[in-house]
Amino acid sequence: MKVISYGGGVQSTALLVLAAHREIDYPTFLFANVGDDSEHPATLAYVREVAVPYAVRAGIDLQQLKRVRRDGTSETLMQRLNRPDTRSIPIPVRMANGAPGRRSCTADFKIRVVGRWLREHGATAAEPATVGIGISLDEIHRANRRRCEPHERIEYPLLDLRLRRTDCERIIEEAGLPVPPKSSCFFCPFRTVGAWRQQRRDEPELFTRSVQLEETINERRAALGRDPVYLTRYGRPLAEAITDPGMVRGPDDTGDGSCDSGWCMT
Repeated sequence: MKVISYGGGVQSTALLVLAAHREIDYPTFLFANVGDDSEHPATLAYVREVAVPYAVRAGIDLQQLKRVRRDGTSETLMQRLNRPDTRSIPIPVRMANGAPGRRSCTADFKIRVVGRWLREHGATAAEPATVGIGISLDEIHRANRRRCEPHERIEYPLLDLRLRRTDCERIIEEAGLPVPPKSSCFFCPFRTVGAWRQQRRDEPELFTRSVQLEETINERRAALGRDPVYLTRYGRPLAEAITDPGMVRGPDDTGDGSCDSGWCMT
C-alpha cells in the first residue's frame, strides 16, 4: 500500500500532479481534515474545488478523513479546544516567554487519523504501508522530525527528486492548477506575525474567532489557577499583539519553523 499524506498545500499538491503524471507511484492521497471549523477555509476550498476534481480526472483516489472517537462520533480540533473538561491544550500555544508549549494536535488529528485508515485497509507492522510526505529539498531539516509508526514506512518523494518549493509551484502551474495557499489551522500559534496581520486585515471574522479561542483557553486556565497563554510569541492577548491590520509583513515576520510540517502546512 502506497499513500501520500496530503495537506492541501504547495508541496503535497505538487506530489498530486506528479502522481497524476505517473512520475511517482502513489495511487492514494489521504487528507486528514482536522475540522471544517478548524482548517483554514481557503485550504478546504482548494482541496474540494481544485484537488479532488483533479484527482478524479487523473484516476487518483483522494480520501478526506476525519477524527472519529471510539464511540463512532467525530471530533474536530476546535471542538476539543472548546470542551469544558479539557485540561490540556492540544495546540502549541505560547508561554509568557514566547516559547511554544507541547502539542498533540498533529498526532491526534493527523497522524493517528491516517494511521487508523491504514490499519483498516491492511497495514501492519509485518506489512507496513508506504507513506509519502511532502517535504521539499529546501526544508530537508524537517525530514527527521516525523515520528514513524510501526504500520508505516516513511518516504520523501520530493527529496528523492531533489525538488524545492519553487519547483513545486512550477509543477502545479504547468499542470494548469492555481498554486494553493499555505495550509494550516487558521488559529495555529505557529503562524507568522505577517500572517496574523494579514488575517486581521483580510479575514476579520477568522481573526475574531482566533481572539475568542484564546480568551476561552485562558478563562479555563484561570479557573484552574494557571498562567495565561497566547497565540503569538508577544506574551499578550492576540487583539493587543496584532494591532496594525494595514501592515501585512514586517521585520519580525520570521516564522517559527517548528510545526510538524510533514503533516501540517504542506
